[in-house]
Amino acid sequence: MPLIALLVVGVAVGFLATRILKVDMDTPSTIALGVLGALIGTLVLRGLVMLAGIGAGFVGALLGALILIWAWKSLVR
Repeated sequence: MPLIALLVVGVAVGFLATRILKVDMDTPSTIALGVLGALIGTLVLRGLVMLAGIGAGFVGALLGALILIWAWKSLVR
């Protein structure tokens, strides 16, 4: 199923990209362009989401450590 979805999205994206950039391409080239563009876009977005997840984990860990230090200092005094 993901392969069929990739092909459908690739066809639509290839068509839109060639129209937006005003490029005249034949149908197989347009489909290939769209499918490759969808693959590259998916990989780039997954990488960005992964980096954002790592960053969010770092911020969460920092906040957790700050809360622990605050609680420890409050209880010790």
